[in-house]
Amino acid sequence: MKNAINQLKFKFKNGSVVEKLIYINLAIFILGFLFNTLSFLMSAHSNFVFDWFALPAQYNAVLLKPWTLFTYAFLHASLWHILANLIILFFIGNLFLDYFTQKQFLNYYILGALFGGVIFVLSFNMFPALKNSNSVLVGASAAVTAIFVGIATHIPKYELNLRFIGFVKLWILAAIWVGLDIIQIPVENAGGHLAHLGGAFIGFILSYKHQNGIQLFKYLSDLFSPKKKKPLKTVYKSNLKRESSNVVANQKRIDAILDKIGKSGYETLSKDEKDYLFKSGKY
Repeated sequence: MKNAINQLKFKFKNGSVVEKLIYINLAIFILGFLFNTLSFLMSAHSNFVFDWFALPAQYNAVLLKPWTLFTYAFLHASLWHILANLIILFFIGNLFLDYFTQKQFLNYYILGALFGGVIFVLSFNMFPALKNSNSVLVGASAAVTAIFVGIATHIPKYELNLRFIGFVKLWILAAIWVGLDIIQIPVENAGGHLAHLGGAFIGFILSYKHQNGIQLFKYLSDLFSPKKKKPLKTVYKSNLKRESSNVVANQKRIDAILDKIGKSGYETLSKDEKDYLFKSGKY
């Protein structure tokens, strides 16, 4: 048991951001399942994990628990729910890392989750027809969709070889993934599917801006970077400029004195001018 725990710790520590997110999602799913089972055995009417970390739809509830705009993305309602997200995250996430950095991956993932959460809350409160849909949001689908659509926008013609199907372009797979959300909006969980579309929108915008040489939300990449101190080079440059100015002024004075000698002779120089020539090494 101890060896297994140590191996998990080693894999987590040395794994990519994709692997770490998979481990975290699985751990939280197991924790939520245990709390749910405990609540059932105690005849409780609530689950502590979902009560505090799922995203509520009402404005006032979100204001009381603002962290849920992000934490909801680590909760899943069922085994199928988490498996679907983690399978896509594993394959598409690792493909994403072939073209982007791990920090960029986190940007897409976090922004996809946040924007998806915001869309869920706004849609629930703005459209009366959604009042009968789920009143809480859970799942990493918005974040995963941001990754999926992001990499599909970046390399749309990349082909994946699917068993029994053959080669399929990545943009087609992403379109099918998004299309499934669109056709399910009138059927069930409309707020949740709109949240997924919010993640898709963020993934598309980030990759579109990246391809056009604009780093959208760049501040997120530098948020935890240490502030760079002003280099001493600036002071050095300033001193160098001052020294250069002094050299030019000295040379002009020497030239003027030498011109005077050429026109009138050395004897016409003042004592100060003679001393200046002597100190400069010209005489």
